[in-house]
Amino acid sequence: MSRKFLIVGVFLSLLATGAAAQDRPEDLTLERPAILEAFRLAERGQLSLTDLARVKDHPLAPWVEASHLRRRLGSAPDADVRAALRRQDGQASGDWLRAAWLQHLATNRRWADFLADWRPIDTLEMRCAHLAARLATGATDAQWIADGKALWQRGESLPEACNTPFASLQALGHIDAAARWQRIELALLAGQGGLARFLARDLPAGDAKLANDYADFIDSPHARASGWPKDARSRAVAAEGLARLARRSPDAAEAQLATLGPALGLDEAARGKVLYEIALWTVASYLPGSRERLEAVPRAAYDERLYEWRVREAMNRRDDAGALAAIEFMPTAQREDPRWQYFEARLRERLGQSDAARALYARAADTATFHGFLAADRLAQPYALCPIEPSSDAALRARVARHPGVVRALELFAIERIGLATREWTALLQVLSPEERKVAIEFARDAHWYDRAVFTIGNTPEDLRHYSLRFPLHHEAVLRRESKRQDLDPAWVAAQTRAESAFMPRARSHADARGLMQLLPSTAERTARRLGLPWTGAESLYRPELNLELGIAHLRHELDGHGGIAYQAIAAYNAGPAPVMRWNRDRPGFDPDFWIETVTYRETREYVARVLAFSVIYDWRLERSAVPVSERLLGRTVPAAARRQFTCPTPNAPGNTP
Repeated sequence: MSRKFLIVGVFLSLLATGAAAQDRPEDLTLERPAILEAFRLAERGQLSLTDLARVKDHPLAPWVEASHLRRRLGSAPDADVRAALRRQDGQASGDWLRAAWLQHLATNRRWADFLADWRPIDTLEMRCAHLAARLATGATDAQWIADGKALWQRGESLPEACNTPFASLQALGHIDAAARWQRIELALLAGQGGLARFLARDLPAGDAKLANDYADFIDSPHARASGWPKDARSRAVAAEGLARLARRSPDAAEAQLATLGPALGLDEAARGKVLYEIALWTVASYLPGSRERLEAVPRAAYDERLYEWRVREAMNRRDDAGALAAIEFMPTAQREDPRWQYFEARLRERLGQSDAARALYARAADTATFHGFLAADRLAQPYALCPIEPSSDAALRARVARHPGVVRALELFAIERIGLATREWTALLQVLSPEERKVAIEFARDAHWYDRAVFTIGNTPEDLRHYSLRFPLHHEAVLRRESKRQDLDPAWVAAQTRAESAFMPRARSHADARGLMQLLPSTAERTARRLGLPWTGAESLYRPELNLELGIAHLRHELDGHGGIAYQAIAAYNAGPAPVMRWNRDRPGFDPDFWIETVTYRETREYVARVLAFSVIYDWRLERSAVPVSERLLGRTVPAAARRQFTCPTPNAPGNTP
């Protein structure tokens, strides 16, 4: 090649590199040590003006300044705080600083300053403080009265900042006995018996006694209720108390309803509320009398959940005709969900109605859902999948890449200020168009902030078709290696990881499950010992490689413990082995799809279906063809020729996607 052409080639390459760089947010890696040091000083209250000046041109300088001032609100000059609020007005960092500043002013009862710096903040604490500030400065106009009365009418305890405004409202005659009774009733219907008793103290003695009796009934229904006034309030409290009792003891609620219903003249709506809970908490454990109690609930009291349980109850009794009738009893919109289209087809097929079954299978199979995939298997046809990608428009992508909020959010995530990054991201979503949002999520994915797609992509059919965003694949080499070592399908392992943590290595649940595969420390320690690995404590579960090694080994352990039956291993991974043993005991010989649908725990029922559906998506990502779900849920391997291909059956997106 001649030197001339070589130079031209290098020049064009540099141009291409520059164009690509404009298509991505600015890389701030080299500036990271300086901004981290500035944050460290700010968060200790040790940041000087010189320190701040060193990073004044950095995109995160406003967050450094806000962090510094929040740390020093008790000593920082008001002028400094207000100057920062002006500079950062409309930014997430400014809103964060302002909320702390207003709380500081309210705590110190600096009400005039509070009002001068006020911006609406929709929390109860701030709404109460705003009410108190207006009262203290004499701004008690008609709007103040309306705002105070609106706050009063809540069935929950309110911050102490509301006490003085409420006392003033009461003195002015705007909180009378009727208003107090209204709030007591709201508290009772919210199960807040303690609040109801507190509010009752300012009622006349007879009314206070009745209110306390109502509160006692909400906590523990009693026979005295038969002597209550036969009015709407007594009936509402009785229905609420019995409905709450039904969640603990359906039998006790049914017995009391038989007595109190006639005594208080409960109408169909009130009775329906109680009968609903009696039926739900009976059938949710498939207790004796489930069918009869479901039949006793008025149709007007049914909701989507009870319609579903009506189907499961019949399935649990192996009553195919009854289950089909329960599906036919559903509202049309619910019945047309792919889940129920599939089960209606299965039931009709089992009842010999093959043509009707095939038509229903075909409709369900046009959706990229667990039940859509199962329906496609019944028809031996490809899986419906119509993926779309974020916009490739260069101008749009460059605009998003340069957006200050995008740059700030991604850099805050990179330096592990996750709370601040989330605040910045939340503010960002308010100003981005749907197309811009998808590109921003792509940038977040590339920065390993995978859960942005899970939590913020949206729920329209088009949103859900962004499979490459919604189903990340990270640590693939380790995932494949450990899956091979444990003889597990990597698509299944990826699906399990996505369902557990969305591939966020530092995910942690309320139950203290940690890391990519959400392992409890106790489970991880047992698994490590079984593998002969050193155990260095719960914090080690945030190391992706170790978490995958232990999590995949634990999944293999569950699979072995359940006879190689994958859907039961998935259920055990979520709920533990004891419930799975119980479900097998209670429903021996159930077909896998019916077994999954009749699982009593909603979380586990949905989890198993979700992991199996996600496995198809990861098959698409990894192999471009899929193990049939009907084979995967049994843990079977299939030859390459038996794998499902993918097709987009219509020009439009499927209505339901995993």
